[in-house]
Amino acid sequence: MTAALSAHELIARHRSTLDQALEAIRTRAYWSPHPEHPKAYGENGSLDAAAGKAAFDALLGSRLDLGQPGTDDWVGGEASPYGIDLGVTYPHADLDVLLPAMKAGQRAWRDAGAEQRAVVCLEILKRVSDRTHEFAHVVMHTSGQAFMMAFQAGGPHAQDRGLEAVAYAYVEQVRTPDNAEWTKPQGKRDPLAMNKQFTPVPRGVALVIGCNTFPTWNGYPGLFASLATGNAVLVKPHPRAVLPLALTVRVAREVLAEAGFDPNLVALAAERPGEGIAKTLALRPEIRIIDYTGSTEFGDWLEANARQAQVYTEKAGVNTVVVHSTSDYKGMLSNLAFSLSLYSGQMCTTPQNLLVPREGISTDQGPKSYDEVVADLATSVDGLLGDDARANALLGAIVNPDVKARLEAASGLGEVALASREITNPDFPGAVVRTPVIVKLDGAKPDDEAAYMSECFGPVSFAVAVDSAADAAELLRRTVREKGAMTVGAYTTDPEVEQAVREVCLEEAAQLSLNLTGGVYVNQTAAFSDFHGSGGNPAASAALCDGAFVANRFRVVEVRRDA
Repeated sequence: MTAALSAHELIARHRSTLDQALEAIRTRAYWSPHPEHPKAYGENGSLDAAAGKAAFDALLGSRLDLGQPGTDDWVGGEASPYGIDLGVTYPHADLDVLLPAMKAGQRAWRDAGAEQRAVVCLEILKRVSDRTHEFAHVVMHTSGQAFMMAFQAGGPHAQDRGLEAVAYAYVEQVRTPDNAEWTKPQGKRDPLAMNKQFTPVPRGVALVIGCNTFPTWNGYPGLFASLATGNAVLVKPHPRAVLPLALTVRVAREVLAEAGFDPNLVALAAERPGEGIAKTLALRPEIRIIDYTGSTEFGDWLEANARQAQVYTEKAGVNTVVVHSTSDYKGMLSNLAFSLSLYSGQMCTTPQNLLVPREGISTDQGPKSYDEVVADLATSVDGLLGDDARANALLGAIVNPDVKARLEAASGLGEVALASREITNPDFPGAVVRTPVIVKLDGAKPDDEAAYMSECFGPVSFAVAVDSAADAAELLRRTVREKGAMTVGAYTTDPEVEQAVREVCLEEAAQLSLNLTGGVYVNQTAAFSDFHGSGGNPAASAALCDGAFVANRFRVVEVRRDA
């Protein structure tokens, strides 16, 4: 194919960014090339707020023709959690036509080498970044995130995670040199001499199975990790959140074509209502890598059945916070209240179980009983969400009826410390907006265990009374081991308790946040520095992002000959 973007031009444009990303993952210091503030956009080809909103409006009711082969129908049906129909239709693929077409371009993509693949990926991310305002509306109206969260999490934070995956992929591929001269002394005889060539080769076609809540943030790591390591990538979005990933596929195809590669290296697999093609795709022999974010049930099925593929899952778990003691009671309550409220608890990292000693905790405001801690936390959440405008900006909208049903059922599981209330969004009257519920449970009662040992995704938290810090640590261990956890939090001023909780998290491979009382929250992670999940407990089989996340997406093939 004729390249409008030469390799030299792309390397000149993006090598510096790649180098900075490599340094960031080495030092784990703060760095991001993608601005978080909406006012940072509008120059150098990027869309400002008005242009981004206009671009989103122009998508409504449109047909998104990607020009990919094998299209046998047009499908759609997305409805915004804010109460509007998107009306966008997408190509439905005949897999027997599309998958062979995707494989056809892999040879040239493989031969391009790690650096060229990396800078092509960075060009894709740059063009997505330029359209961050457009993507913010797209993510908002498919996930139910409030606009500012959709702007940041669906835009720069997702782009950071994609770039992070490219950086890790590059590191692992260049770990082995392209060529080596090998000489082995043979005493008085002539030495043995060989020339050896090492080539990273892709596994095959990678499948990204998208999620409803964070389509770009959770979708980009796998997409870019596979693409950067030479694989073609088939993107199967969640049927309620197709548009963000479909737009990403369109950008990727444009860049690949301009760089002289086959655009079919990236394609979309949209589905008819109720078709459920994820299982069909997952078992196709062409699919050699699967990235999945979603329910534990389907993640377990993929791990058990998609045996021809390398499977990376981010499922779910029962995230737990141990509340033992604090030197900043007000800060602790404020931090927890925000963590429980953000995006209506519809994050895989939102705390569910708060383990509080039944005899109470020590604080800088004196001893607080279990009942006081729970009541004060309820008051803090109430205060945070007391103003409806602020509540809408934090909560967003309930993403699907299942979350609403779990929320409504939670009040029947125990004593309600904080009841959920309905909030009206004046801009989107059709949005379902609910504040969190907090339910008190007794960790010593077998009847309560069924509730707090089950994942209840959404704005539901359980304040679980435990006998002691040691019991809290043991319940934490059992929860992570049996159910998994994406995050663990702990509040304590006692070094022995801290060490006990830390040891549990090290042994059970759970990411731990200690004594957060400021502007960093247990359910938020920063690319290039924080690991999202660990891959070491049932909540996820991979971490975003580390070397293990990328290294098995390719194999190194050696060709050797006598020198």
